[in-house]
Amino acid sequence: MDAALTPLQEELRAQARSFLGTTPEPTWQQLAELGWTGVSVPEELGGAGLGFLEQAMLHEELGRALTPGPFYSTVALALPALPAEDQALVAAGEASWALALGPLVPDLDTVTNVAVAGGDAVYELEGFEREVLDTHDETRPLGVVIGGEAGRRLCSSAVLPEVRRRSLAALALEACGVGSRALELAAAYVGERSQFGRPIGSFQAVAHPLASTYVELELARSLALGAAWAVAVGHERAMVDAAAAKALAAEAAVTACERSIQAHGGIGFTWEHPLQRLYKRALWIRSWEASTEALRAEIATRLLDEGGW
Repeated sequence: MDAALTPLQEELRAQARSFLGTTPEPTWQQLAELGWTGVSVPEELGGAGLGFLEQAMLHEELGRALTPGPFYSTVALALPALPAEDQALVAAGEASWALALGPLVPDLDTVTNVAVAGGDAVYELEGFEREVLDTHDETRPLGVVIGGEAGRRLCSSAVLPEVRRRSLAALALEACGVGSRALELAAAYVGERSQFGRPIGSFQAVAHPLASTYVELELARSLALGAAWAVAVGHERAMVDAAAAKALAAEAAVTACERSIQAHGGIGFTWEHPLQRLYKRALWIRSWEASTEALRAEIATRLLDEGGW
């Protein structure tokens, strides 16, 4: 594994940050025109033909910007379960999907299609109703599907372990983006806010927690990128790497938001400040798919009971 990003990956990340900085709530079609919805779709299907590591750049930046929309549910979760013709529609921005693996379904307010696992296959769900729930994180809505029946068969359920690996890695990357943005806000604020005739960032009680946050986020990002590489190449330890990355990155993001709120003082937890939205997303990521404690228990079981990866 080469730990350095390629020029293409660096360019993709820079493009994403620039675009999302000026267009914080892009439409699905706008993301398709940029090639993001088809970043890992084969070129012959209208996609960019890149891999999960390039897709990782987008997950991190979309998390940093708290971009609403079904990118996570469609590109991270559902895409491996879709036949070629449906992947082509996703790449073109003409379809988006949610994969219902439990009672709560992310991005149910915007997706055009829903898939469901049943028995030994994954099917398109037909004839169902949607109920979008009120959630603390308005940028990542959850809902439940009511009724419906299995329609067209999409693929074998053997794809589900791959889906879970991709999901955990994507969430870890989102968490890194969220935490990094929270740290940026804190660093900017403590450099501008003065007390006793000097910036409050010069006081050790303020500076040291933020320095620790930087170290924790860099470690989490290294793990998340390592997990993305393992997922991309189908490495045998991809599941453990993805679980470890999600567990660490989610905790790092939550801690980064909490320390940033403390550094901001009273303004940090007001509705007008973006920190409260970052904090809600960090908490959502930590609880979604599996808690940190559950992931660590899973990792321990694989490493100790099974004697390896």
